[in-house]
Amino acid sequence: MLAQMKQWARLIKRDVHAIYLASRDPRVPWYAKILGIAVAAYALSPIDLIPDFIPVLGYLDDLIIVPLGVALVVKLIPPDVMAEHRELASAAQDQPVSVTGATVIVAIWILAALSVGWLIYKRV
Repeated sequence: MLAQMKQWARLIKRDVHAIYLASRDPRVPWYAKILGIAVAAYALSPIDLIPDFIPVLGYLDDLIIVPLGVALVVKLIPPDVMAEHRELASAAQDQPVSVTGATVIVAIWILAALSVGWLIYKRV
């Protein structure tokens, strides 16, 4: 079972990289590119939207949100294009890291903290 989970994680990782590559391909529809960029940026971001130290919810994004996003984007990308980019992703040595994704997540946390602070200030 552990071997199956590791294989599944490798396939998700490969597909995220393939989505990243396919999002730059002119044969991919614009709506798939937009969603693909969002999913790849989130998955490749070194910072999670929900930190892993939060019980249960911390792993929710890693176990449910990312795979569902990947599955949706894979369905939107033409199969031949996805197969081509899967091969390229499998052959690549380095996985990209999304600095933009990390920046967006940090901005969301800052805005959330400011919003909570503002609501607390208004109540007092």
